[in-house]
Amino acid sequence: MGSSQFFAPCVYCTSFSIPSKKINSNRQDSGALLSGENNAVARNTSQKKAMLIFMCIPVGPGKSRLIFVSLRNFAVSIDRIIPRWIFHLGQNLILDSDLYLLHVEERKILDVGPSNWQKACFVPTKSDAKVVAFRRWLNRYSDSQVDWRGKFSVILPPSPSKEQLMDRYWSHVVNCSSCKVAYKGLNALEVVLQVISIASLGIFAATKQSFVSGAARVLMLVMAIFCFASSMWLSHFIYKNFHFHDYNHALR
Repeated sequence: MGSSQFFAPCVYCTSFSIPSKKINSNRQDSGALLSGENNAVARNTSQKKAMLIFMCIPVGPGKSRLIFVSLRNFAVSIDRIIPRWIFHLGQNLILDSDLYLLHVEERKILDVGPSNWQKACFVPTKSDAKVVAFRRWLNRYSDSQVDWRGKFSVILPPSPSKEQLMDRYWSHVVNCSSCKVAYKGLNALEVVLQVISIASLGIFAATKQSFVSGAARVLMLVMAIFCFASSMWLSHFIYKNFHFHDYNHALR
């Protein structure tokens, strides 16, 4: 069960609950009869609740600041074990999946005119009712578009490249304490792996077989290859999750 609320003009709140019933097995039927109660098992009902508060504030033509917070009263201990930046990887991927579509949609709506937005958007599903309700509110109270009060023109800036539009570092990482620490730590680990790889190769090349056993030389070579491969994988992981992760909707 859930409900959603929109607080004009920028705040959206949604919540849901999962009822769970626990059966108290310690009570016996004989005890229920002695107390004059019905011969039934007592139930204790508790609810798991979660809420998402979502704020999207326009700061300029084609640009918005997104702030959201997720709350719940269950499985809270996992937040003390798993660092926040791990959760942010998945959340950023969801945002990326919407960002480019919204960017393109905004320009298509401007082409047909904000009051004729339905000609540029196809909203056939029940969940699209929220989009329709917001557009009706915007048409009624804001002439179908953001009122910049002369600060900006309604002309959208040129479309940047995908790398700039979906850049994660400047839009999120530098502003998030958890992701910033993880970014610095992973970059440091990448350098350490590269140093170990180079040092292992140097030792392998410098030592003679008469001084070091063949097994030790093979171990150093394997370590050098492993550390080099790990640093390359880590470099790709850092770029993909902290800089730019392309999202191809045709493959999703």
